[in-house]
Amino acid sequence: MLSKNQLGFLYMFLSICAFSLMDLIVKWSVEYPIGQVLFFRGFFGVVFYFFIIPKNRLHNFYETKRPGLHFLRCFSGLIALVAIFIALRKLPLATVVSISFAAPIFTTIFSIFLLNEKVGIFRWMAVIVGFIGIIIITEPGISQLNIYYIFPIIFCLGLSYVAITIRQLSTTEPVWLISFYFSLAITLLSFLTIPKGWVMPSFNHFIILSLIGVFGGIANLWLSQSYKYSEVSLVTPLKYLALVFAIIFGYFIWGEIPTIKTLLGAFLVIISTLIIFRREIYKKKIITSKTIND
Repeated sequence: MLSKNQLGFLYMFLSICAFSLMDLIVKWSVEYPIGQVLFFRGFFGVVFYFFIIPKNRLHNFYETKRPGLHFLRCFSGLIALVAIFIALRKLPLATVVSISFAAPIFTTIFSIFLLNEKVGIFRWMAVIVGFIGIIIITEPGISQLNIYYIFPIIFCLGLSYVAITIRQLSTTEPVWLISFYFSLAITLLSFLTIPKGWVMPSFNHFIILSLIGVFGGIANLWLSQSYKYSEVSLVTPLKYLALVFAIIFGYFIWGEIPTIKTLLGAFLVIISTLIIFRREIYKKKIITSKTIND
């Protein structure tokens, strides 16, 4: 029987797998405008959630006890999304990636002050080790600072606050409703890009693009489940594993051979997640032992 933190760990891992498949399709869909890809992500995410809404909530599925917090979750998520797009257009990719993966550090700090979570030395160690792995992989080279470097920081802050709001919302709101509203927000945002021109996809491409929304919807559902069952600062460092999947897909699909530095960084990423999981198993054994002895 898994503990709540271990269950959250598992949901986060499944979420990362689904997000990785979504990213795989997004990388393939380079001939379509970003706004149009966002539409498929948002709209078919909304469609997906209609299939998992409980039958007794179909007549009032949209009702929520905390509309203000839903708005903050969607708003901060969209701000993070826009910020990372601006950063990717104005800065080197490696620089943006290296800065954006500082998000777990912000999340850990936010969880202390906003959620009153206790963060021990082992979790701090896992965050630091994972971040060092990211630095090695991306090989950042910031030589000149300019105004655009603020956007990856905004992304980190937005993404971190999203994690906090999901944790707060999940105490009273169903996870499907949390994810539904964000998919709806993405869809509405994508409509603003129509004047810039969209491309009519073929039927086969339409099906493939729709999977972006399906995988994104499933991934967000599992992400919300993860934050519901586990502490934010515990499961967030596991997101580093997305880089491992990126290395595997890049090699087998696009023939991208990882460098020694990339492999070393990926090794550190795996070590960081193992530190967390092994620590949880150890803590569970201690608690179980005390219960039996008492």
